[in-house]
Amino acid sequence: MQAKAKLPGILLAGTALAMGLSGCASIKDHRGYLVDATLLDSVQAGTDNRASVEKMLGRPSFISQFGRQDWYYVSTNTRQAAFTAPHAKEQLMIHIVFDDKGNVAAVERTGMEKVARLSPDGDKTPTLGRNRSFLEDLFGNIGQVGAGGAGGQSSGPGGPNGS
Repeated sequence: MQAKAKLPGILLAGTALAMGLSGCASIKDHRGYLVDATLLDSVQAGTDNRASVEKMLGRPSFISQFGRQDWYYVSTNTRQAAFTAPHAKEQLMIHIVFDDKGNVAAVERTGMEKVARLSPDGDKTPTLGRNRSFLEDLFGNIGQVGAGGAGGQSSGPGGPNGS
């Protein structure tokens, strides 16, 4: 009889533990282009052009705005722990270079070596100059206005008092 009384308590504790640990699981996500390796391998330099690449791979993630009109396909897999920002774990960037006639000149692949890790500095932007408190900002100019002379009038040559 006592074994039956302890069973619901054990099940309740086990369920609470499982739910608590599930909050620590990482969230996996995919962003960008969905890579089909067979289609990607079929793009050949010298054979394909913009139209055939678009038919095989679809519209690019982005097109270069300056210089050559190169196409980029970006695929990123991220992971995120609870209450944190997502971090890229895998990335594939396909860079398709076109010649002047619109034919594929090269297909380049890069991975995580091109990912830049940025770490912004919280809420503040560092600036040059002095760090002043609120009260220094508020009362800092008292006595500074008109301190150069009598009411800002000059007494040198060409001034109202000088000749």
